[in-house]
Amino acid sequence: MKLRIRSVEYLQMLKQKYTYAQLGELFGLPATVLNRYIMGRVLPNEERAREFVTHFKKYYNLEQEIKNRIHCDREGYFDNSSILYDTLLLVEIAEQVAERFQEAEKILTSETDGIPVACSIAVRLGVDAVYARKNREVGVTDYIEETYVPSSSGNLMSLYLPKDAIQKNEKVLIVDDVLRSGETQRALINLAEKSGASICGIFMVISVGDTDLVKGDNFFTLVTLQ
Repeated sequence: MKLRIRSVEYLQMLKQKYTYAQLGELFGLPATVLNRYIMGRVLPNEERAREFVTHFKKYYNLEQEIKNRIHCDREGYFDNSSILYDTLLLVEIAEQVAERFQEAEKILTSETDGIPVACSIAVRLGVDAVYARKNREVGVTDYIEETYVPSSSGNLMSLYLPKDAIQKNEKVLIVDDVLRSGETQRALINLAEKSGASICGIFMVISVGDTDLVKGDNFFTLVTLQ
C-alpha cells in the first residue's frame, strides 16, 4: 500500500514537469486513467505502481530539480522558498536522507527555514523533530544554551534547546536547509553534545562554498554551490 501511494506522489511530481499527453506516451496509458491516479481517485495496482516508480527514478533528477529552483540576486543571495514550500519535493528529499540515516532517533534543527525539511525527514523516519529556539519562551523553565558569534554580524547570538528535548545517548541527525559558514550547525552540534546525544549524521539540502565545519563520512548534502 505504501508503494502504491508513493507511486501516485511520484506521478504528481512528474505532472509538474510533463503534460498528460507526454505522460500518456511515457506510460502507454490514456490521460483519463492518469488523471484518476494523479487526482487520488484510485490507486494503481502493485505492478503498475512499480512501473511508475521505475520511470520516476529514470526521468526525475532531484539534485538538478533543486538547482533549477535556486534563484540568486546580484549580491549572491538566493531564494529557496520554492523548495521549502513544495511538500512533495520535501518528501522525496526525506526519502533519500532516510536511506542514509535509518538509525536516527531524533531530528535536530534551528528555528529557521530548516524546520520544513526536518519535519519531513522526521515523519519519514517515524521519529520526533526538535528545534533550537533563538529566544527563551515562557513555560519552559530549563534550557540548554549555546552562544556563538556569526561572522556576518559580529554580534553574540544564542540558541536555546529545552533540556528534556533530547535524551542521553539518543542518536541525533542534525538537519538544515542551507550550510554557509557552518556557525549555526556547529552550535547545533554543541547543543546535541551538551544533551549527551550521539550525532549520527549531518544533512544539508544546499551547501555553499567551503567551511571549516568538520564533515566526515556522516555528512550529506544534495547540492553544493560555489
